[in-house]
Amino acid sequence: MKFFLELQIHQSPRGIFMNHAKYALEILHKHGIEKGQSIGTLMAMKPKLDADLSGNPVDQTDYRGKIRSLMYLTSSRPDIVQAICFCARYQSRLTEKHLKEVKRIFRYLRGTINMGLWYPKGSSFGLTAFSDVDHAGCIDSPKSTSGGIQFLCDKLVSWMSKKQDCTTILSAEAEYMALSASCAQVMWMRTQLQDYGLHYNKILLYYDSQSAIAISCNSVQHSCTKYIHTRYHFIKEQVKNGIIELYFVRTEYQLADMFTKALPEDRFKYLVRRIGMRCLTPVELEDIAKESS
Repeated sequence: MKFFLELQIHQSPRGIFMNHAKYALEILHKHGIEKGQSIGTLMAMKPKLDADLSGNPVDQTDYRGKIRSLMYLTSSRPDIVQAICFCARYQSRLTEKHLKEVKRIFRYLRGTINMGLWYPKGSSFGLTAFSDVDHAGCIDSPKSTSGGIQFLCDKLVSWMSKKQDCTTILSAEAEYMALSASCAQVMWMRTQLQDYGLHYNKILLYYDSQSAIAISCNSVQHSCTKYIHTRYHFIKEQVKNGIIELYFVRTEYQLADMFTKALPEDRFKYLVRRIGMRCLTPVELEDIAKESS
């Protein structure tokens, strides 16, 4: 199988490579952005995108069409998820500022047409996860952005970037909520894998907040956490039962960092490679196939 719902699949004895190169070229042409200079990152770190209430309005249909086209790419392009989800928040009153940010995503896409997920052959069959949060990162509402990724056999299989539903008072609270959301995804994956006869316990979940880890490992409710909604506390049960094991990881090794906020180009490219993404041209893929034969 080489194509599946616009997804290009390249198989070789060394591994599997998946991308949307053909579809990416099509949407660049469709929206008239196939020419011009590419750019190394999806979003500028400053100034952050906001509602821009005094900006000049633009065509909503065009903006939403661009977002819709980009959303379809996220099934093989986790590197663009955070930027697209951030821009998708502003679809009721659109301005030139918002359109400029979306066009920047297309400029990044133009320079990374052949980027995709590379799944090399052979590795341990473990299930691991990373979780992160950007506390109060939204300018228009003091809400935080949660990010999470899950690996199976050291291969990236699931990812998400989402604005939290409620405003948090403390950063530790936002971090705890993000950790709980990532735990929920891991538990769902664990249930699905059980249908294939694969049973996982002591699933490693890496986080860069010792406060959130401490709250998750403590069954006692304190004054600073008693107002957190009950639905976020189920992670404590999973930790207590030994299904989830929380490990602290320093921020520089936090792979979910790219799913919560804009990053410097060097940091962004480092994380893109660490999560298993590669930019392989058709010629390079052909060479890999020949080397393996």
